[in-house]
Amino acid sequence: MSSFIFSVVMQSNLVDFSQSWVASWTASAQGPYPIGNPSAQPDLRFAFPEAEGGASDQSFRMIVRPDVWGRRARFRLSNVFGTKAVTFDGVYVGLQQSGSAVMTGTNVPVTFGGRRSVAVAAGEMVMSDAVSLAWADGSPWLSGRKLAVSFHVSGDSGRVTWHAKALTTSYLSAPGAVSRGAEEDEGAFPFSTTSWYFLDEVDMAVPGAKTVVALGDSLTDGTGSTLNGDDRWPDVLSRRVHAAFPDRYSVVNAGIGGNRVIGPDDYGANPIPGGPSALDRLERDVAGLPNLGVVIWLEGTNDIGRVGVGPAKVVEAIRNGVALLRARCSSVRVFGATLPPSLNSPHVSFGTAAVDESRRAFNALVMSADFFDGVIDFATVMTDPLTGELKALYQPNTTIGGPGDKLHPNRVGYIAMGAAIDLAQVLGR
Repeated sequence: MSSFIFSVVMQSNLVDFSQSWVASWTASAQGPYPIGNPSAQPDLRFAFPEAEGGASDQSFRMIVRPDVWGRRARFRLSNVFGTKAVTFDGVYVGLQQSGSAVMTGTNVPVTFGGRRSVAVAAGEMVMSDAVSLAWADGSPWLSGRKLAVSFHVSGDSGRVTWHAKALTTSYLSAPGAVSRGAEEDEGAFPFSTTSWYFLDEVDMAVPGAKTVVALGDSLTDGTGSTLNGDDRWPDVLSRRVHAAFPDRYSVVNAGIGGNRVIGPDDYGANPIPGGPSALDRLERDVAGLPNLGVVIWLEGTNDIGRVGVGPAKVVEAIRNGVALLRARCSSVRVFGATLPPSLNSPHVSFGTAAVDESRRAFNALVMSADFFDGVIDFATVMTDPLTGELKALYQPNTTIGGPGDKLHPNRVGYIAMGAAIDLAQVLGR
């Protein structure tokens, strides 16, 4: 396992990390833009004329949906895949009205160690001070609403750390447009994107709540689900969890399209669209989140199909990952998951009979593994027993239309996956 060291800059004036905070939204940083697997991405040449050059004196308005709400929030900005320090200023958070417009009177400034700007060195992340959200009064109307988190990159950023497959529309200013985050109307952010940049975590102060992490690849990231529909399987699970146990859990998504359990070992020098391995990012994306309670790990498709790693080796790597999680957080409950089918997918590396045989062998090992707290059998739910393929109803692509790829389910399939999870088993209730 390659050694990535991610340094988190924490501020001394934050409220007790272990007692009050829960991760309310995450987007795993996967690499430097433009390397990644975005879905339905608009043409970004106007926002980033030189893709590898990054941002230049421009503002970002990232639209994110918190899973739980509190009266205080904090925000993590990431430069882990940058090559130079990035200075952020003009950081604001408000309630999205629609598009890039912010609800009047909700947009408030965000500080870092009491300052309105912060320089984040290459390879590092920074957590903001706690911000009061006076309007977040716990009312049911906030459920499903989204935050607009705005920030300005002062000067040139160099390589931009991003999450490609947001499946959520966010907004960008033109280069050289200076700091625009304080503005509530839509005019300052003319360009749209279906990716998230720099921002990778939002925490809310919800005493007593636990973080539930969905860890995986594109099947967790949501390839094929509805753009802006929030109907990935973790979203479906979230709605079920909140209906049963209001304000007790927050479900966040740590999926990356193309991600693998193992490798590549040289990701820092040679980034790939799937990002660093799950093992390499466990601390940053899972174990380091506040009040971690449950992890659901659905992964192995890319190891088996894309690079041909043997099922036993992948399962052993997951075993090692589970051991790391438990060493970091002894009370965490970790659930494995079986892989849905990809038989006859037009993606040749996934659609062969040999890959399907390896997938089924992997699933048998997962089902019999003794290191999970339980196993979620997605494969049985998603497989047509007559053809061995993904069920026909789950195939047509919901994001961009078309027949689908027999690898990624659509919104109906993700709903079926989210509904298949036994809440009593996973939450221990």
